[in-house]
Amino acid sequence: MAIATINRLITLFDGAFKALAAPVCMAESERLAMIVQFAMDSRVRAYHTSAHIFDLVDGMNPHQVLAALFHDLVYFQLDDGFPESTVEILRDVVCVREGTLILQPIAPDDPALGLCAVVFDFQPGQELPLYAGMNEFLSAVAAARLLQSRLDNMDLLAVVEACIEAIIPFRSTAMDGTSSADILAGRLDRLCQRLQPVWPETVRKVYVDRVVTDAVQFANRDVGSFANDDPGLFFSSTWLLIDESNAPLKRVGVYTLRQYRDVLMRMESFLGMLNPESVFQRYKGTPSKQEWSNLIAAATRNIAFACDFLEAKIASVAIIEALAMATGADCPVSMFLGDIRSTQGRPDRVHDYLPDVLHSASVDADLLEIFEKGRNLGSQNDLGASPLTAFVYRYLGFHGTRTTLRHARDMFAGITTPLAFLQTQNRDMVGAIIQACVHIALSRAQALQELQRALRVDNVCPNQDANALLMP
Repeated sequence: MAIATINRLITLFDGAFKALAAPVCMAESERLAMIVQFAMDSRVRAYHTSAHIFDLVDGMNPHQVLAALFHDLVYFQLDDGFPESTVEILRDVVCVREGTLILQPIAPDDPALGLCAVVFDFQPGQELPLYAGMNEFLSAVAAARLLQSRLDNMDLLAVVEACIEAIIPFRSTAMDGTSSADILAGRLDRLCQRLQPVWPETVRKVYVDRVVTDAVQFANRDVGSFANDDPGLFFSSTWLLIDESNAPLKRVGVYTLRQYRDVLMRMESFLGMLNPESVFQRYKGTPSKQEWSNLIAAATRNIAFACDFLEAKIASVAIIEALAMATGADCPVSMFLGDIRSTQGRPDRVHDYLPDVLHSASVDADLLEIFEKGRNLGSQNDLGASPLTAFVYRYLGFHGTRTTLRHARDMFAGITTPLAFLQTQNRDMVGAIIQACVHIALSRAQALQELQRALRVDNVCPNQDANALLMP
């Protein structure tokens, strides 16, 4: 039988404190667990939830476990501010100025905030960088303030500063070979000299190396899905991040074709520019050279797979968007594709009316399987499977889908019209999609049938050259 989430969190806190011989009673572990759960399990989160904590902690040491419990406590832009359970803890840390968070002056009697600022290299008065440590810093401050009376400074550094700072993602190695882990080690070394001036250099170096090694192991586990042997599992996690970080998708049944396409394109652009070597970290032989090489190879493969998936999704959505624009205007995705769910039973969906099609010889079997069978982790805001994309992918194959995407980008940029884009496509495929949409988009049914007749009669638009349109 499953243990309640709150009780699992309490058990994690209690076990970590006991392992560190910290004088913390069960009632205090309960209080901390409630702060974490109230923040993590809000209705707006899909990936950064308590479940993510449980995925991380297996086999971790107590410092890493406490870091896992706190590391995603704050997600300011997603939660639209501080989680309610942390407002009183963090209210005085920042002020909001023109939509950005500015670090406030640090009081001399606030050692927790002072330590965090040093480790993250943030200065009072500076703007906290949205994608370069803002949420990690605020999570660390909350953890440090909550734990400072229960852990000594050196345990506190190991838990909430080093491990949480290390999860700031996707930082590249400098030209001189200095990594983010090397920089963190330097900051910790200077802090140790200040906090423990009587420590011999050898003791200090052993402490710094142990803490940074723990931090690197923790950070690499936090992005561990990039090394998954199954690219489908990696993309399932990625899709939860898409769900979580895009407000329009929360309005299920209302978000429009263009909004949906924009979400897909932002993620595709981000992953397309992501350097696989910036995903995982390494410090003094951890992980080993072979393990490091394997991690980079897996990240490279998974990122490429995710980009291929997103490109195919965008290509298929582009066809529907073009149909909508050619028969009226942008509209909710559900108007053309059907609802994701309904209180009236299983809703009609466009793929119910698509014919079977044998796939082209040039398809990626793993991609096609995910399109047809669905992602491993479900979504509240989208279908798990992508049957329309599967239909288009079967019709066009891998390379044909990429050609469709190239033409679609011209349409998105306003270089060509929706009609011109549709005229670049296989007429039988577009005709089948139109006939399927007629069953769903009732208010556009007549316009769709007229569009299909026009596409069959006119090969090109009056202002377009036929060869330019049909060139693959």
